[in-house]
Amino acid sequence: MGHAGMAAAAVRYLRSAGAPTVAGPVEALPRPDLRAVREDERAPVDPARFRHVLGHFATGVTVVTAPAPDAETEDPAGPAGPAGFACQSFASLSLDPPLVCFMVGRTSTTWPRIARAGVFCVNVLGAHQGDLCRGFAVSGTDKFAGVAYDAAPVSGSPRLAGAAAWVDCTVHAVHTGGDHLIVVGRVDALGASGDAEDGEDVPPLLFHRGRFLA
Repeated sequence: MGHAGMAAAAVRYLRSAGAPTVAGPVEALPRPDLRAVREDERAPVDPARFRHVLGHFATGVTVVTAPAPDAETEDPAGPAGPAGFACQSFASLSLDPPLVCFMVGRTSTTWPRIARAGVFCVNVLGAHQGDLCRGFAVSGTDKFAGVAYDAAPVSGSPRLAGAAAWVDCTVHAVHTGGDHLIVVGRVDALGASGDAEDGEDVPPLLFHRGRFLA
C-alpha cells in the first residue's frame, strides 16, 4: 500500500469509526501496514544523528486529549476513560479556515482512541507542568489520575487545568508521513490563560535538546 492508499485508509478508518462528518456507515478497514517507505527509499541518515540535530529546534509542549468513548464508539477491550498523550509536534496550519495539526506515531496506542472520537483538544502546557507532561508521555498507566481538568466547550475533550492555552478541534484530515500520521484539526473553540479579566498569562513549557528549559 503506497502513501496515497495509506492516507485514504486512514481517512476511511476515521469515517468508519464514527467521525462527525460521516454521512452513512463505512466498512471498517484493517490497520494499514506500518511501513510507509521501502528500504531502498530510505535516506542514509543515522536515526541517532537525526534526533540529535533536530533536537536543536526548540518547541513548545502540548497534551492532546480526547473524551471518553460513548456507547457507540467504545472498544470493549480498550480503556473506558479519556485519552491523551504528550506531543511536541503541534503547529498552526491555516487561518481561513482555522486549522491546526499534530503528528503522532503510527504505532501509538492512543491515536486509535482519538480517531474513534473524531475530536480532540490541544492543551499547550505551562512552564510549571513538566511533571504533567512526563505523566502523559508514559504508556500503560492511568494518565488522568489526580489530574484536574474540565470539558472543552465543543468536543468535551479534557481541558487541563493550568495550561497556557487550549484549542478544541474536530478531526479534519489525516495524512501519512513516514512512520507518523499528520492529523489536521478544524478549530471549533480556543482560549488562553490570560483571557479572563483577572487572568494572568502562563508562560509556556519549552523543550530543547532532550530537556525542558527553565
